[in-house]
Amino acid sequence: MSAESAAFAESAETAETARPAGSAGSAGPTGSARSAGYAGFRARIPALPLPTPQRRVPAPASAREPATATARSGVRRRRPPWVLMYHSVSGCTDDPYRITVSPHRLDRQLRWLRDHGLSGVSVGELMRARAAGRGAGLVGLTFDDGYADFAESALPLLRRHGCTATVFVLPGRLGGDNAWDELGPRKPLLTADGIRAAAAEGMEVGSHGLMHTDLTTADDATLERETKHSRACLADITGTAPQGFCYPYGTVDSRAVEAVRDAGYGYACAIDPGTLTCIHALPRVHIDASDTSVRLFLKRMLNPLRRKPLPSEPPVQHAPVRHAPVQDSPVQDSPVQESPGQDPQAEGSPAAPRAQEPRTPEAPPAAGRAAGQDEDAAGQDADAVGSETGGGR
Repeated sequence: MSAESAAFAESAETAETARPAGSAGSAGPTGSARSAGYAGFRARIPALPLPTPQRRVPAPASAREPATATARSGVRRRRPPWVLMYHSVSGCTDDPYRITVSPHRLDRQLRWLRDHGLSGVSVGELMRARAAGRGAGLVGLTFDDGYADFAESALPLLRRHGCTATVFVLPGRLGGDNAWDELGPRKPLLTADGIRAAAAEGMEVGSHGLMHTDLTTADDATLERETKHSRACLADITGTAPQGFCYPYGTVDSRAVEAVRDAGYGYACAIDPGTLTCIHALPRVHIDASDTSVRLFLKRMLNPLRRKPLPSEPPVQHAPVRHAPVQDSPVQDSPVQESPGQDPQAEGSPAAPRAQEPRTPEAPPAAGRAAGQDEDAAGQDADAVGSETGGGR
């Protein structure tokens, strides 16, 4: 052994003999010494009281803040209803405004609603159910313009699937056609007998104005005829004043909303009224022949994201209001000729900015409103769900 190895061994023996008593190699202190140290450490820590478990009792509904209440105004707002907007139901393939759905497609769409636990109802029934807290699973179905094919094609399918709907008609164009659509094709409208037959089948009849005039460009006299007088004409036809109104072309401003409210309607349908959204400017989703089950699913999911919530308002009245026949303006089963004051494109004096759906690029500015352009500027999901504001005829 070298001198260096002998010195290292001697230093190791010295360190081993100098290890404190109770230490064995690297085992550390004995068990009794470790327990004594831990007990002394605990003795120096003050005892903290443990919390007593308590059962949480929910606050009464009157004391809870609504989840959708705005902090600024305190006005309670509700999720927007899902209201589907149809027009014509036929096999016509000439459809420049994308307002026609074939009977086969409508049948599949109504079956999709039923298979997903949804029930199609009239807008009046939907709003009354929502006011009573029973609106879950209900979808509003609307048919604009009052085409004659509603009674021929749509009504049997609605009966088959146990649905009701609201048909918005034009009492000033009974038995006429859609002359306001410049690109055509011409389609006949319901007569007074057809309207009464739809009401007898349990469908709600609402007003689409008198002559399908854009209310945002109408003068005061025309605005009154399109709202109050059309309501009186429908009361004369069905015996019940309608509770629902639908803005022609889907265009609406604050002046039109006030006129509809003053005329006595309980609700009104637009398309995408934006900041004007209320029970007299309800948003709707455009439905056409391209809406498959996948597109319906996506439109349902996106509806609360794309539409503003509704402020709380009084529920729509259910009791019918009977009116005597209008003596000074009898309703006839023939189209009424438009007067200069009833021109849909006549100049008016709107009092506030209007909320209007996009125009079709291929149609003239006078009549080419809303042919399936999506209202979202981003448009990245347009291929998936298509238009929700198109076809506002």
